[in-house]
Amino acid sequence: MDAATADIASVERATERVTVRPFVNADADRWETFVETCPEATFFHRIGWRDIIEDVFDHRCHYLVAERGSELVGVLPLAEVRSRLFGHALASLPFCVYAGPAASDPRSGDALIEAAARLARSLGAEHLELRNRVPRCPGWPQQDLYATFRKPILPDAEANLLAIPRKQRAMVRKGIDNGLASEIDATAERFFALYADNVHRQGTPPLPRRYFASLRKVFGDRCELLTVVDRRGRPVSGVLSFYFRNEVLPYYAGDIADARELAANDFKYWELMRRACARGVQVFDYGRSKRGTGSFDFKRNWGFEPTPLAYEYLLLKRDSIPQNNPLNPKYRIFIALWQRLPKLLANAIGPYIARDLG
Repeated sequence: MDAATADIASVERATERVTVRPFVNADADRWETFVETCPEATFFHRIGWRDIIEDVFDHRCHYLVAERGSELVGVLPLAEVRSRLFGHALASLPFCVYAGPAASDPRSGDALIEAAARLARSLGAEHLELRNRVPRCPGWPQQDLYATFRKPILPDAEANLLAIPRKQRAMVRKGIDNGLASEIDATAERFFALYADNVHRQGTPPLPRRYFASLRKVFGDRCELLTVVDRRGRPVSGVLSFYFRNEVLPYYAGDIADARELAANDFKYWELMRRACARGVQVFDYGRSKRGTGSFDFKRNWGFEPTPLAYEYLLLKRDSIPQNNPLNPKYRIFIALWQRLPKLLANAIGPYIARDLG
């Protein structure tokens, strides 16, 4: 094919109509292949999330596929959340930090957004939420609470250590001097204990234990559980991370109260970065944090600069963006009461609340 013929074919392809339809099980392999190669796609577009969200949290999923002819050109994962406490929403995607439309061209992305808006209206949802990394919908209200933190991993481990600002690098060395070590776990048991201890101290309900087991089962070695132990072998801190393409994303974390004094959390993230470097991973994605929180400041202290996330909302039956997060002043009393609950009780009833807070 000569250049002129190729140009004509490209124009014909660009003008061919884009259609959007619901995902069917036979699309799974094509969906995964597209996600692995589409620059806009993230780990949270992987098809495995669909089963996890439906099986663990009982939220109905509405995944959308965009096609141009027989070619798959875009995907949009959506889940419907119905809650007596927090309302009725269609979101892309609960429990995922960026899972808005992923498409091979703007027209396909727009077609997915238009289809999602029609779907939200037909379901009677109060709002549609798209969790994008960049703005997609001019004129839609946008949540400015969240930012993400990403930075390249250098090919040399010592260079990565020296790239950490001095004060945090001193904390990493303190953890090393304290005799801390990292171990990779095959199951989520030790991690869940650390995670549940941490969220209880923060006054927030925990996600169910089986959620973390499901992540490990569905995503296999793309989901890693790293536990930091002290000199006695006692677990003191842990992190559940996702690997996608050339990136590592520490996503859930936990620790005990002693972790801060031991410098276990700085050591934990250094060990994750060191291990990722050894695997040839090139990007460290520190994930999402809310402005005005300790985790936001912690990541900045590591030399990561925040990039605002574009969470966009189509408000259908409400006047403002929902603020279902611990920074909302109306939850202060609830947080204080939750911190006083016995841990066993908090772990038993917490998942029934947390399922609607994704």
